[in-house]
Formats: sequence, structure tokens, C-alpha cells
Amino acid sequence: MMNLLNYILWDPNLVAFKLGPFSIRWYGLMWVFGLVVAYLLVQRLYKEQKIKDEYFDPLAFYCFFGILIGARLGHCLFYEPDYFLTSSKGIIEMILPIRFGDDGSWLGQTFGFHVIGYAGLASHGGTLGLMIALWMYVRRTKLSIWTVLDNIAIATGSTACCIRLGNLMNSEIIGKITDVPWAFIFEKVDAVPRHPGQLYEAIAYAILFVIMWTLHKKKPEKIGTGWYFGFCLTYIFTFRFFIEYTKEVQEAFEASLPIDMGQILSIPFIILGTYCMIKAKKKA
Repeated sequence: MMNLLNYILWDPNLVAFKLGPFSIRWYGLMWVFGLVVAYLLVQRLYKEQKIKDEYFDPLAFYCFFGILIGARLGHCLFYEPDYFLTSSKGIIEMILPIRFGDDGSWLGQTFGFHVIGYAGLASHGGTLGLMIALWMYVRRTKLSIWTVLDNIAIATGSTACCIRLGNLMNSEIIGKITDVPWAFIFEKVDAVPRHPGQLYEAIAYAILFVIMWTLHKKKPEKIGTGWYFGFCLTYIFTFRFFIEYTKEVQEAFEASLPIDMGQILSIPFIILGTYCMIKAKKKA
């Protein structure tokens, strides 16, 4: 019989602080913090490479909306299409950060909905959205697509780490039941010890950032070949593929699949990343 006192009890407050009627959640705060860190890192990379400030200024706009739109659509289309695509209410909730219903929230009684933020963001969709946004960005600035992708890739680990820590604060994307001594009991979910999959990923992405930042100092000539971009994709989604074995499925339909949706969506990115690394090596 499990001794639940041997495990880590996890039940943090979802709200970091309040601004009037608005509640600022840890999840949203970690998202913003991760994007700000990446912004500062890429700004430094641009200065190191003597890229003009006028080319950097619009980058944050493209990245923010590319990631947000891609991550939101990725979750809605890949994980809950039956909910979001079968009614006008679902389509509105997919686009706007609201949830319909009367639960006594500050907007609920008057308008029939309350602002909850985007509850449901998929990293695979965010990655694809970012790639499309960067393609639009380089069309405007005429910079090399590989230079831009490599610079973003070098900073990506820091943002990905912050986002997974946000998931941990939300007690979401939980792991399977386990008896390892570092298991978490997510009290908002149930009373059994589980793998802290969010923490596994956060640590992996922090390590990725250290590797990438160190390598770019030693091999700055590789920036612009696509190697850093390829390595980033291969590292993240290979790890993501295997870490899925420690996670509970997010949607019921995944239980009938030989591998879950996260693993299925990771495979194309692993292939693309490997191709970019091989291409960069041949070019060198």
C-alpha cells in the first residue's frame, strides 16, 4: 500500500495576483515571462550579428501572434474538434479567450460568459504557427530564413521551460500513476502519486537552452545554416515523443490509438529537424 506522505503534495494557487477584477494566473504569467526572456535573448543575438534594429522591432509581434494563434488552433483542431467545430459557441470560444456559462463570475451574470484566457494551447500548433509567422516576417524584412530560424531556436528552450512550469502550476498535463519517490500528488486532480511530466519537460528544455547558448558561442558560423533550428526541433520532439509514455492521455479518443496524439504530431517535426541538420552538415 502506498504511503502518500512519501510524495510531494502539489496544490498551488492558480492565481499569482489580481489587478482589479482581473486575475493573473501563473500559467499566463509564465507564458509572458518566457516570451520576454526569448525576446531579450534574440535581441542580443541580432546585435552580435550586427543585424539592424529596424529588422528586429517587428519580430516580437510576429512571434507572439504566431505562437498564440498556432497553439490555440492546434489544441482545438487536434484535441477537441468535436467541441470547437460543431457549434457557433465552440467557434467563438476557440477564437476569443472566454467560456460561456453562468457561474457567478464578474462577467457571467451580465453577458453569459466569463473571461478565462485561452484554456487549451498545444505546443505542436504553437511551433507550426511560429514557423509560418517567421516565414511572413522574412518576406517583409528580406532576412535569411535560416538565420532567423536559428536565432529563434537558440532561445526557444528558455520559453518552452517557462511554459511547462506554467502547466505545472496549473496541475495540467499530468503523468501516469507511479510510485517513484519524486512523484507529485496533484490535489486538484486526485489523491494518487503521478509522474510530474511537466517538470520533466521543463528540465529538458532548460538543458536544451544551456546546450544551444553554449554551442552558439563556440560555433557562431553555424547560425544561418539551419543546424540550430534542426537540432532544436529534433531534441524537443524526440524528448516529447518518449516523455508521452509517462503522461495520461489528454483526450479520451487517444486511448484507442497505438500512440497518442502528442507522439503522432511529434514525428513530422523530428523528421524535419533531422533533415535540416543533415542539410546544414552537407552545406558546411
